[in-house]
Amino acid sequence: LKNWRNGKERGPVPTAGELERALFQLAPRDLAESWDNVGLLVGDCGREIHRALIALDVTAGTAAEAKEAGAELLVAHHPVMNCNWSPVQTLRDDSQQGRLLLQLVRDGTAAICMHTNLDAAQGGVSDALARRLGLEQTAVLEGGGGIVRMGLLPEEMPLPAFLALVRERLRPNGIRFADGGRPVRRVAVGGGACGEFFAAAAEQGCDAFVTADVKYNQFMDAAGLGLSILDAGHFPTEDVVCAVLAQFLQEQFPALEIIKSVSHREIVQYYV
Repeated sequence: LKNWRNGKERGPVPTAGELERALFQLAPRDLAESWDNVGLLVGDCGREIHRALIALDVTAGTAAEAKEAGAELLVAHHPVMNCNWSPVQTLRDDSQQGRLLLQLVRDGTAAICMHTNLDAAQGGVSDALARRLGLEQTAVLEGGGGIVRMGLLPEEMPLPAFLALVRERLRPNGIRFADGGRPVRRVAVGGGACGEFFAAAAEQGCDAFVTADVKYNQFMDAAGLGLSILDAGHFPTEDVVCAVLAQFLQEQFPALEIIKSVSHREIVQYYV
């Protein structure tokens, strides 16, 4: 288990409600899409939190990991429940969502989720992705939904070299890509699925776009834009934000013990 706390406990132990309010300072609630579900989604606002587990998702595996580690809180990017996707009318063990929610409640594990607000926040998912790839002079991509960032590599490189860099920095199980036909220097990045912003990136002079969940027709459309597309996977392009969450919470609450999940990882495999 990777532990972010250094030294002895300092300051008061925060409550779940205080942690939620602090995370909304990092990623304001009003940045979230109207359909999204963010904040403290499971748990008691007044409960003191001594240890928190950070993971990209709340799953049966990360919930079990939190319990085993003695963490009273799971902080994640993707919401444990979103009634626009899967309405919650009952709390039963004969559905996947119901089993997960019951597991959290029975174990006494709270869950805070920062989703599209963390995508759009300064220093959030795409900024973390840009830093991981070594981009410089980063800026918000105009027409990128407030999510996409663009920046410059330290030097121009051929696409094969850039593919190798992305593989080294993100450690995906594979990269689906389309060659835009030119060297790479200006790069757009968007954690998760950002295929709708390819045209905006091409218009602003980007040579490549690193994202995930790219559809066949989006690869086809980008081919005519002279834009190289790298689909490095949803998990690898977003898990980079977990370190941001850990560092922020540690700075805000020195008494809080922070653990990064080691059980949660990319589930998409490639058979070649």
